[in-house]
Amino acid sequence: MVAPELRGQVIAVYKELLFLGREYPLGYQWFRDRLHRAFSKQSHVTDEEEIRKGIARAEFVKKEVEAL
Repeated sequence: MVAPELRGQVIAVYKELLFLGREYPLGYQWFRDRLHRAFSKQSHVTDEEEIRKGIARAEFVKKEVEAL
């Protein structure tokens, strides 16, 4: 079972990325579809260390999107 605080962090970073996607140059729908696909591919991960790495990767992507 995954720790509840990790689940909350994943949901929070997903929502933050969705919010940032409103201004994405290729359009919100394109961004949303890609984001959903990326998170769905990792939905089977249960190792807490791997989840933390995924959150860190999402934070990096968030910074890159903000820089656009």
